Amino acid sequence: MKKIIAGVLFFSITVLSYSQEKKLYNPVADANADIESALKKAAAEKKFVLLQGGGNWCKWCIEFARFAKADTQIDSLINSSFVWYHLNYSKENENLPLFAKYGYPQRFGFPVFIILNEKGERIHIQDSALLEDGKKSYSKEKVLEFLNGWTPRALDPSQYEKK
Repeated sequence: MKKIIAGVLFFSITVLSYSQEKKLYNPVADANADIESALKKAAAEKKFVLLQGGGNWCKWCIEFARFAKADTQIDSLINSSFVWYHLNYSKENENLPLFAKYGYPQRFGFPVFIILNEKGERIHIQDSALLEDGKKSYSKEKVLEFLNGWTPRALDPSQYEKK
């Protein structure tokens, strides 16, 4: 009997852990507070903030996160230059005041990328459709070009001064 109970408990815990897998977007998060924290971290680490607007309902949002993490070059570039935050947009919480603050980037669909400088100023909005490679995933070359073009180093004026 003890073996049966132990087996049922193990099975229940396993099922619960799979059903509670971590989601990219948190509809109940205080996005304002989270972005403020991301900005503080970015300033301390001399990075920008990369907001990925979307939701757990969006297959392209999930695919971009998978794609970026799976490619070591893209993952490394994001980690070295950005603090990445997933800004929720869903029926539970559209975060409309934040999307308005950043210039209504949802007009491009989802996911949409918003880059904030260390002061929290929006410096770029990227339509993710322009980064796609066919109907299944993203283009490594296009994603790298986008990210490299908006790093703190790329926008550092000293990179362009005559020496």
